[in-house]
Order: sequence, then structure tokens, then C-alpha cells
Amino acid sequence: MQHTLKGLNEKLDSLAVFRNILNTDIIKSLRRLLDLLLKDELSEDKAVYTYGEFVSCLYKHDFDFSRYIYNFILNDENFYVKAKAAGRDIPDLIEKCVDEELNILDDLSKLTPLEINEYMDYDGFLPAWENTMLNLKEEYQRKINSLSVTGYGIYAKYNAFVLKNDKIVPVKYPDRQSLDDLYGYERERNLIIRNTKALIDGSGASNMLLYGDAGTGKSSSVKAVCNHFKNDGLRLLEIKKNQLYKIPNIVDELSANPLKFVIFIDDLSFTGNDDNFSALKAILEGGVAALGSNVVIYATSNRRHLVKETMSERTGDELHLNDTLQETMSLAARFGLTITFQKPSKDEYLNIVKNLAKQYEVEIDEKDLFTKAEAFAIRNNGRSARTAKQFVELLKIGI
Repeated sequence: MQHTLKGLNEKLDSLAVFRNILNTDIIKSLRRLLDLLLKDELSEDKAVYTYGEFVSCLYKHDFDFSRYIYNFILNDENFYVKAKAAGRDIPDLIEKCVDEELNILDDLSKLTPLEINEYMDYDGFLPAWENTMLNLKEEYQRKINSLSVTGYGIYAKYNAFVLKNDKIVPVKYPDRQSLDDLYGYERERNLIIRNTKALIDGSGASNMLLYGDAGTGKSSSVKAVCNHFKNDGLRLLEIKKNQLYKIPNIVDELSANPLKFVIFIDDLSFTGNDDNFSALKAILEGGVAALGSNVVIYATSNRRHLVKETMSERTGDELHLNDTLQETMSLAARFGLTITFQKPSKDEYLNIVKNLAKQYEVEIDEKDLFTKAEAFAIRNNGRSARTAKQFVELLKIGI
């Protein structure tokens, strides 16, 4: 047993491609335990303490040690998977290295509590862990073959992201909006779906502006479509207006990524002399900050012309007033596709209410439902998809 543990510990030192695993808390604590067990004079008390430390660390992530190793390997963002994702040729020596390291990690994943307990020769209770039989080589090869739809690293684990401190970070609990939960605006949503499908298929998608009244479902439609296509290799990256100038850097970072990305800007508008306006215009015009083939911009706005005109701009305080207004009004035209979401008619609004009431299993006479829905709309910002949902949600809980 000592020879086996020693050999395994030494093999872990040799890892190159999957070396990141050595920096995890779980493997660090395991190796501290192995180091103790391999000493000529074993301190039982210290070994028991270190054993408990390792298992406690494991329990925070998984009860199954094999599954933990498996998940780490599949999500590890190493130079090999990045090169594979970018379509670069891999030298045979690297392929052999990956194969050998997977053998090492496979042996590691099979390490059982019984093996360590027997070596410790401890009669008291020691917490255990599970070992599921997994074929790491087969699973990793399947992962490599499906990089275009599963991605790697954080992009394999999450499908929604934001930009924070110049870093793309995952949204752990994103909006789970589904197309099945949205009613009305079928024509508008079908345009979003078709354009997004073109992005996924690599057949040329357009940057898109969703314009319309508040509460008509613009943002919900974008998020629902992105959720719908997440298993086809689509990811959503939401950025704020004051982060627009960072888009070129984002595009550079994502250019070698095999997945497709929607950069989403919600409620877009500008004020006069806004530097973000110039940044977005340059990007949409395809200058030095042109988007890659795997990235599009989707934006929503309640303002057709995006830029808020001040009274001074309207009255001609600027020397080139007309040129300035023409420039701001034309920004919307830089988007390849503009989709308008108008407030629903009475019939459309009531149809949305009817479908939502059915979804929420609200039992009420239809005539009474419609009367209350209309009254609610009058009191709450008029008819819209958002108003309909708010009404039905309140009705569901008896308010």
C-alpha cells in the first residue's frame, strides 16, 4: 500500500496539462494526508486530523471523490483545451501527455477510504466518501469533441455572464426565462429566434435593436431566446452602458472561443456628448473594433433614436445642430435589425392575461378575469405584457 500511495503522490507532481488540480483545496489537503502516511514514523493523531480535514474539504464540493475529479477535468481551463477549441494542431507529445495524465487522474479518482483506513490502522470512526466508476478518458474525449456546443471552463458550467472589474464572470443564478412562459409578440420573437439561429449556424447574424414601450417583453425575449439555445453553444454576456468601450477587449478575449455570444445591453440611451455613444457607433460600423463572427450585440431601448435631446440641442445652441441630431438619430440604423415592440391592443393584452392565468392555474370566470385585468391596467401604467404578468401573479395569491 505504501508503494502505491508513494507512486501516486509522485505521479501527481509530474502533472503538466492538468496541473491546476494541484492548486485545489481538496487535492492540497489530500496530499498533506498522503505525505503523513508515507513517513517512516506515522503520527496517528495527526493523520486522523488531516484525514478529517481532507474529507471535510471534499464534502463542501461533493460526497463522491471520483465525481469531483471527473468534474474538475471536464471544466479545467488548460492550454490543451484552449488549443483544441481554437482548432490548432496539437503535437503528438502533448496528446501523449494528456493520455498519461488522464491515467494518473483515473488512478487518483479510484482512491477509496478503505485503502487509507487500512494503512492508518485506526480503530475509531472515520468519515467515508463514494467512488463512482467513471471512464475519464472516454468522457474527456467526448468533451473535446463537443467543445463547439459545451465550451470549456466557466463557459461550460454557466450560460449567463456579466462584466465585473474588467473580467467576464458567471451569473450563478440567472433569469430562467423560457419561451414557453411568454405570450404575444410571436412575430417579434420569431425574428429574434431566426437571427440568433443564424449566429449559431455561422450563416451571418445581425446586431439587433429591440425598441418599444416599457414592459412589452424586450429583455425577457432576449433572455428567453438565449436560454433556449444554451445547449447549442450560445452564451449571454450582459454589459452596462458605461462598459461599451470595453467591447473590443471582450471580442478579443472571445474570438478564439468555440461558443457563440450575445453581448446584451439593456435599456440603452445616451445623453449629448456621451463618449459611450461614439464607442458603440464605431463598433456597429465595423471599424477597428469590429465584432468577430461568434459575437453579436443585442440592445433594448425605449427611445427610437437612443440619444436624449436636450432643449439646448433643439434650439440650436450647437453650431452644427442639424448634423449632430442626424448623427444621433442614425445610430439606430447602425443595427442590422430593428424590431419594434408596441403596446398590445386590448384583445392582445387580454389574450396574454388569459394564457398567463392558465399557466398559473388561476380559476376564474373569463369575463370577470378580463374586467379585473382591464381595471388593473388602468391603475398600473396601461396595457403591457409586464402589467398582465403582474396582474395574474397578484391574482394567484389572492390580492
